[in-house]
Amino acid sequence: METSLLADLLIVFSLCIAVIFLFLRIRVPSIIGFILTGILAGPHGLGLIGEGREVEYLSEFGIVLLLFTIGIEFSLKNLLEIKRPVLLGGSLQVGFTLALTYALAVFGGLAWNKAVFIGFLVSLSSTAIVLKLLDERAEITRPHGRNTLAILIFQDLIIVPMMIFTPFLSGMPGETDVSFATLVVEGLALLVFVYVSYKWIVPNILFQIAKTRSRELFLLSIVMICLGVAWMTAELGLSLALGAFLAGLIISESEYSHEALGRILPFRDIFVSFFFISIGMLLDLSFLGENLALILALALGIIILKAATGGIAVMLLGYPLRIAVLTGLALAQIGEFSFVLSRTGMEYNLIDETKYQIFLNVSLLTMAVTPFILNLSPRVADILMKFPFPAKIKNGFLSVSFDAFSENRHIMDDHLLIIGFGVNGRNVSRAAKMAGIPYVILEVNAETVRSERASGQPIFYGDATQGAVLEHVGAKNARVAVIAIPDAAATRRITTALRELNPNLHIIARTRFVREVSPLYELGADEVIPEEFETSIEIFSRALSEYLIPRDDIERCIAELRADGYKMLRGLSGEATAIHRLEQELPEFKVVTLRVNEGCLLAGKSLMEIEMRKKYHVSILAIRKNGTSVFNPGGEDVLCPGDAIIVTGQIAKILDIIQLLRKRNTQSPPAV
Repeated sequence: METSLLADLLIVFSLCIAVIFLFLRIRVPSIIGFILTGILAGPHGLGLIGEGREVEYLSEFGIVLLLFTIGIEFSLKNLLEIKRPVLLGGSLQVGFTLALTYALAVFGGLAWNKAVFIGFLVSLSSTAIVLKLLDERAEITRPHGRNTLAILIFQDLIIVPMMIFTPFLSGMPGETDVSFATLVVEGLALLVFVYVSYKWIVPNILFQIAKTRSRELFLLSIVMICLGVAWMTAELGLSLALGAFLAGLIISESEYSHEALGRILPFRDIFVSFFFISIGMLLDLSFLGENLALILALALGIIILKAATGGIAVMLLGYPLRIAVLTGLALAQIGEFSFVLSRTGMEYNLIDETKYQIFLNVSLLTMAVTPFILNLSPRVADILMKFPFPAKIKNGFLSVSFDAFSENRHIMDDHLLIIGFGVNGRNVSRAAKMAGIPYVILEVNAETVRSERASGQPIFYGDATQGAVLEHVGAKNARVAVIAIPDAAATRRITTALRELNPNLHIIARTRFVREVSPLYELGADEVIPEEFETSIEIFSRALSEYLIPRDDIERCIAELRADGYKMLRGLSGEATAIHRLEQELPEFKVVTLRVNEGCLLAGKSLMEIEMRKKYHVSILAIRKNGTSVFNPGGEDVLCPGDAIIVTGQIAKILDIIQLLRKRNTQSPPAV
């Protein structure tokens, strides 16, 4: 038995576990750890693995699975819901980056086709690294997080046409036209095949396989579909990656997509790790040392260029400068799909070995510094916001005019200011509307502002971190301000700005984490609502109710928790609030709901006739009749078939009542 592959895998996995463990401890993305593993194990590092062809083969399979899962996760319906930031924002970011990179490459002496290809490589960002970091920082739901996600989705999709177009950049003389015509015919045939498979073939096959309830057969079938379509596209002269994406697309809208994704994800994660390891193995450390100044300069230039193009794209969507800066810096690295595309470029001689090494070094450097860039991005945004940029740039090009609101100045007195129109903001506005309280909403999502204004909401576009914007919505004259946004840094800035504008304003701030409570109080917030502990309070209050703890004890406990800033929940030390459990004091005491059955002994009789408390030592607290409730029922109330009665008493007595509700009315109910 050949053991060289097994030995290589053992070396790679052992080294990878050690590196990833260390990187997780210092909060560095695991992808960087995979790359470092490849550098250390590869021929240019410690030389633990030679050429590494086996690892490279496994990495190619990982790319196939990666594109396959992206195809499964891709939904045309979901794309249409966020089509503006995806299609417009993504195309602007890719287009600007491609155009600027092309111009600089041509200026540097590259041929036009190679300059376009370099533009392809630079325009893509790292979906894996950025989304993982944003998720860890709880920033995906923030405005800059949503815009970053939308642009990354577009980049994941644009890689497919880029890979199709790459062969034509090689400039094969006399063959391009014929090849293009042939590719068009083959492409149309492939699209027809994908549609027919998506509509009829694959759903029927998976239905028959799912009926067997065999997990092994289902997994094998999914892998077969993936590899089969990938092989077909490769035979047509297209890429394996394109075929894998189309295979995922075939399954994406079927009822089996979630199951397929769940089955394939563990294999994808393993094989994709080989891809990043193989990239690290290709890195020549001696080349890095010889060209360090050039590589550092190119990496810095690309970070600045991509941050600028990403930021400009977001600003053209109508977002303020701060959100544009945060989004641009999040997209400032070169992505993993650029590595996939670079290999295709090498096959067609669009990039030579020297330029490939430069590309590898620059790309890995931009990916490695991404966590640090994201940590510094709020400070960079704050610095840029201090520059004397025009108000349209600071507040957004599409900001809605405040003139219409200014005509009704009386509304801007003693009103409620709601900052952020997510779920919390919407609920607060509904409550204010029902109570007749005048309110104003401030939101940074231009689409939300336009749609809600059309429906009559007093909502305005603007960055609430800017004092001028807060003045426009009457923060100086407001009575209460509710900050209902998921951005902790922005919440702190808004709290400071509101307190400076209106010392008498009652500020209620929402935050996701308890660690933000104390800083917000110090900045001037009157009340801070941490979601993680408020959720805990709601859960335990309902749990305590089920144990029949008196409501006043529960309310007292909740009040004490909130009064001391959730100190009891932050640590288990200290005195706990005394809570009395009725079940401890009355161990056999129960409150249950029973149904009055048709023809039972109690049906059709009044409570006076039954004498429930006197004869059976059980009290009826309420009766539910035809959707309405009768609380503290009197003797004249009659129990009808289908009624639900809420009774309380000792368990043994309640069991007797249950028997009465089951027995047919053939005899008078005996006294107990």
